[in-house]
Amino acid sequence: MSTGRPWSIERIREALGSPDLARRFTDEIGSAPAHRVLAVFAKWQGIAERTLAAVERGRQAAAAEAAGREVPGEWIDITRKVQEEAALNRSRGAACG
Repeated sequence: MSTGRPWSIERIREALGSPDLARRFTDEIGSAPAHRVLAVFAKWQGIAERTLAAVERGRQAAAAEAAGREVPGEWIDITRKVQEEAALNRSRGAACG
């Protein structure tokens, strides 16, 4: 998903959609040694791109459902797995991506 705007620190922060994630990104890029800044930027740009794509898929699914159409895609309930992984990540303090 492209808006035509080049990726910047500000755009990544906006795309993350979460103040906590934006803060983690800012902290990580701000504390990275010079030789790692581009790698950190690329990592978070990928996270932001995937976030925007997921938001768009959610909007499309909501529009389909609101119009009474079948929500596109194959849907497998992995709620328990996601909750377990999220709890594990929180307990480790792991970074996204």
